[in-house]
Amino acid sequence: MAATTENLPQLKSAVDGLTEMSENERSGFINLVSRYLSGEAQHIEWSKIQTPTDEIVVPYEKMAPVSEDVSETKNLLDKLVVLKLNGGLGTTMGCTGPKSVIEVRDGLTFLDLIVIQIENLNNKYGCKVPLVLMNSFNTHDDTQKIVEKYTNSNVDIHTFNQSKYPRVVADEFVPWPSKGKTDKDGWYPPGHGDVFPSLMNSGKLDAFLSQGKEYVFVANSDNLGAIVDLKILKHLIQNKNEYCMEVTPKTLADVKGGTLISYEGKVQLLEIAQVPDEHVNEFKSIEKFKIFNTNNLWVNLKAIKKLVEADALKMEIIPNPKEVDGVKVLQLETAAGAAIRFFDNAIGVNVPRSRFLPVKATSDLLLVQSDLYTLVDGFVTRNSARTNPSNPSIELGPEFKKVASFLSRFKSIPSIVDLDSLKVSGDVYFGSSVVLKGKVTVTAKSGTKVEIPDGAVIENKDINGPEDL
Repeated sequence: MAATTENLPQLKSAVDGLTEMSENERSGFINLVSRYLSGEAQHIEWSKIQTPTDEIVVPYEKMAPVSEDVSETKNLLDKLVVLKLNGGLGTTMGCTGPKSVIEVRDGLTFLDLIVIQIENLNNKYGCKVPLVLMNSFNTHDDTQKIVEKYTNSNVDIHTFNQSKYPRVVADEFVPWPSKGKTDKDGWYPPGHGDVFPSLMNSGKLDAFLSQGKEYVFVANSDNLGAIVDLKILKHLIQNKNEYCMEVTPKTLADVKGGTLISYEGKVQLLEIAQVPDEHVNEFKSIEKFKIFNTNNLWVNLKAIKKLVEADALKMEIIPNPKEVDGVKVLQLETAAGAAIRFFDNAIGVNVPRSRFLPVKATSDLLLVQSDLYTLVDGFVTRNSARTNPSNPSIELGPEFKKVASFLSRFKSIPSIVDLDSLKVSGDVYFGSSVVLKGKVTVTAKSGTKVEIPDGAVIENKDINGPEDL
């Protein structure tokens, strides 16, 4: 039986009994559920979708450059707050604790690199750009301990928690914690759309406004390409854009990513979940929808305050059904990118692919730890020796899924500057100083082990056992 608005009073009284929730969390949660139950979802009429013009999705190269004047740059940076979404755990990569503490390169974690980048900006321009981490209840305790190591850095680090909402037992439509599920599994963080009300409720938003801050740059902590960009910041301040989403051209690997459209005179995000079945293939085509959302977002702080106070941020709800410990539960989430249509003068900016370098799996870790990239001042920059603009495609089998197993299978990370694609499956080990070029597949059949010797150069080759080496 599908839940209806008649289930609300019962849910509301159950939520009132959950002492772990703050007043803001209670009202936010009930608000989200009642919107979900009333079925208020915006219906997209396919024929009304238009491709945004260059005024709405501005090409990065058309933005005015920033002058060499240090005082002008300092003036820009004095208006900025950097916020990283730090609610995710490293579980998919076999790590405990926040994902941002996985070592990316040269023994440095995501968080180390972020702090180094901002520290360099602050030192170079004599400014005080603060770093804010939005944690979830899953990452809060660990993050508090970890940030202590940066106390002597030239960066003020602030943390706040995003909301903690109860998972709902699907068949009875009651909060799971009310039914005795008291551990962490009874709760969930409701997606990064929650960044706006949570930043406001934490008191941080008002504090930054009182310091003269104007914009927040929001990005995923695992996107190594999301560095502060002065050209974008200058453009937004000059043109009074309340919101800016960085998008980048789609490749075949990004076909499911949300895209920006013009719809009834406004710019908005179109996600695959909103697309009618008969148009899904069209949505995935690179011809019609050429760009996708990187989740690098620049947002005006006063505008956030105004919209949160007016309860106007009604982003599309993403229902996320799960089965936990054999119980079917529902969690309702929202995404920060979907907020674009509520802000005045919102734009997209079509940025180079280098601003989107997420590490979601060990295959991404292989890319960023290899000679394809170098590390300078906390920035990961691509090796100019690679002429192909796109990165090699890398598929590693389940034996490489966890970071520890991944590291144990490489004596050193191979050279991949001239690699087009690599596919590895089975019990495979790589020696040191291996060079991979062209298209390479390495397959160890069940019960066998393949070891690539030190110094091997493998070009356009299928290796199916030791005999092929």
